[in-house]
Amino acid sequence: MRLTTVAGMGDSGVFTSPEVAKAFDFAAEERIYKWWESQGYFKPNFERGSDPFVVSMPPPNVTGSLHMGHAMFVTLEDIMVRYHRMRGRPTLWLPGTDHAGIATQLVVERMLAAEGIKRVDLGREEFTKRVWEWKEKYGGTITNQIKSLGASCDWTRERFTLDAQLSRAVVEAFVRLHEKGLIHQGSYMVNWSPNLQTAVSDLEVEYSEEPGALYHIKYRVAGGSRSDYLTIATTRPETLFGDTAVAVHPEDERYSKYIGKQAIVPMTYGRHVPIISDKYVDKDFGTGVLKISPGHDHNDYLLARKLGLPILNIMNKDGTLNEVAGLYCGLDRFEARKKLWSDLEETGLAVKKEAYTLRVPRSQRGGEIIEPLVSKQWFVTMEPLAEKALQAVEKGELTIMPERFEKIYDHWLSNIKDWCISRQLWWGHRIPVWYIVGKDCEEEYIVARSTEEALQKAREKYGKNVEIYQDPDVLDTWFSRFVVEHFS
Repeated sequence: MRLTTVAGMGDSGVFTSPEVAKAFDFAAEERIYKWWESQGYFKPNFERGSDPFVVSMPPPNVTGSLHMGHAMFVTLEDIMVRYHRMRGRPTLWLPGTDHAGIATQLVVERMLAAEGIKRVDLGREEFTKRVWEWKEKYGGTITNQIKSLGASCDWTRERFTLDAQLSRAVVEAFVRLHEKGLIHQGSYMVNWSPNLQTAVSDLEVEYSEEPGALYHIKYRVAGGSRSDYLTIATTRPETLFGDTAVAVHPEDERYSKYIGKQAIVPMTYGRHVPIISDKYVDKDFGTGVLKISPGHDHNDYLLARKLGLPILNIMNKDGTLNEVAGLYCGLDRFEARKKLWSDLEETGLAVKKEAYTLRVPRSQRGGEIIEPLVSKQWFVTMEPLAEKALQAVEKGELTIMPERFEKIYDHWLSNIKDWCISRQLWWGHRIPVWYIVGKDCEEEYIVARSTEEALQKAREKYGKNVEIYQDPDVLDTWFSRFVVEHFS
């Protein structure tokens, strides 16, 4: 079988299938691609009244290299744009890359660590400068790989999510959403990365089944005899310092006599918490008695909000226990677990420890175990936005193919939570919020498009001597990604 690839390319353009690797000159691909670009074949000519076809490339991470998923979307989109271009429609395939906040910062931090340098040693400005230097040196890898696939993009319009124009668009989107009441600040449960010391999205948490243990612990009943206690079973005994209740099922006859009484949390110098009943408790899990630690468990957090229970945070941002843990203050969470169990054994409050398979949440980027943590962050109110997206399908304005995925779409949007958009990083779009020096951050802040605008607003309200400072956090990468699709 004899195949000719491109006329006029010489012998290198002809090969026989059994010897593709030996006969085909792969350098021809680069020559052809450069010729396509030099002839302007990928640049559309938009004329008034024309019917353009435009595809905005989902920007891959600037840190990345091509994988099969990239190859798939590049192939599919290239088929579409070439089809419409060949039919004579003005066709634009808009390429770009994403600044990839966590991924890029982590890469540069590891590079600095190899030099014995920490991010905090450099300071924000110098560290950000180093990241830009890294981006300029290594950031074109994935772009060149996409070109090597023959992607017919208009590279003269290439975008980067931290470009000045797109950065202004991101700020504008934040300001407008805030004006509409769709962005708010508050303390809620988030996925916390102790190593990166930032909140991360649900999409950046990966779960794996790993061997662990189920710890059975005695909680004495206040006012009862020494033999009067409840045994709870938990996979995370160190969180007992954050307990604000002990719960049983209302129909569990084993424990009905204890409902309304008080339990003594072990190793807390006699701190009492109420024994309550709720149908959420699984009678068949462990002992049927549940410790409620709403500051460090997603389900406990929701239950506490429903029942009006207080929320205790026992952990520092680096994963060590704070002063709420008493003598265990300063210990790493896993070191605290070991010491606590040893102490419980010594005091006779440890019942047993048994092997148990855990579903462990790990950071997609850093690999460490994620800590559920109540933290003050910025959020987008998603319900009204999700409702519009659901209505678009119901009205036939949006078609999902294959049709069976409509159920997944509907379930996801019908159960959506508010979106945490703040990240405790240095690389990314700085949140356009300024605080007044000496004022309560939650009550006194200014949303503006620039420092100058924020200062002007502050002076109008507080006088010419007012001082302001910007929120140190940056926006979730996905916030800028959604903006890119609209402002490109």
